[in-house]
Amino acid sequence: MNTSNTGKGLGKGGGKGRNSGGGFGVGGFCVCAKCGEKIPHQQGVKCTTLKCPKCGKTMIREELLKK
Repeated sequence: MNTSNTGKGLGKGGGKGRNSGGGFGVGGFCVCAKCGEKIPHQQGVKCTTLKCPKCGKTMIREELLKK
């Protein structure tokens, strides 16, 4: 038995998931990619589940627009 291996069990993907494991945290804004309307992000509510109050399109997290 080889005990010199010090693997971390994360496999090829590194175990970080979406957005490299960096959740955007509390605060920030949901933004409409079409008209630019901004509304405060609510913890536990994904921006993509919200519709823009001005034009009705799907909102996205502000940090994703900046990529």
